[in-house]
Amino acid sequence: MTTLDLLAAAGAPTRLDPVRLFMDADIVVKLVMAGLLLASVWTWAIIVSFALRMSGIGRRTGAYEEDFWQAEDFDAFARQKGNGELPPGRVARAGVAEWRHSVKGGIRDREGTRQRLAAVMESQVAQEADELAERLNFLATVGSVAPFVGLFGTVWGIMNSFFQIGQQESSSLAVVAPGISEALFATAIGLFAAIPAVIAYNRFSHAVNRYESRLQRFADRLHASFSRQLEAQ
Repeated sequence: MTTLDLLAAAGAPTRLDPVRLFMDADIVVKLVMAGLLLASVWTWAIIVSFALRMSGIGRRTGAYEEDFWQAEDFDAFARQKGNGELPPGRVARAGVAEWRHSVKGGIRDREGTRQRLAAVMESQVAQEADELAERLNFLATVGSVAPFVGLFGTVWGIMNSFFQIGQQESSSLAVVAPGISEALFATAIGLFAAIPAVIAYNRFSHAVNRYESRLQRFADRLHASFSRQLEAQ
């Protein structure tokens, strides 16, 4: 008979069972595993929702910019058809609001007006990027912390295994192996949570940076249009 046959005859598992590893683990290791699993579920929820959000914003931004640049009067477009739910709509609204305020009493300082318009729109662009990237902080936290949390569960589990060796006065693999398997499972769950979080954070950070650059180009083009209107007055 092979070793696997002997184990099967004795009623021992012949392959890894994640559920059994979790149920047989020490209470501290169970808490570590449960926390990491919850973090993994939340990570995937953020990944899916953020991917859908960025895809939708990208499509709607393209349509908004096309309509905006076809408008003859940016002020009227922002007032009547401006979409305040989109980042470029809010950037345009901030620029138009500053433009109205600057030209209301007549233009006395063209260069000062240009600087204020640029500052207002750049500030709005930065705010939009910060709001988009806000939920990515959780991905960064999980990616950097989850492996160490899993390692803590592993260390605790191994310590418990050595304690069992002392209690039973036996160092056979039958005594040590189950506890070590449960402990290493905590590290595996930590990596399971951390790896997609790190990959998603890097990808989404790049996407946010690209979108911020797109907003900045929109703001620069709008600023150039305002500058031409200043020169004509």
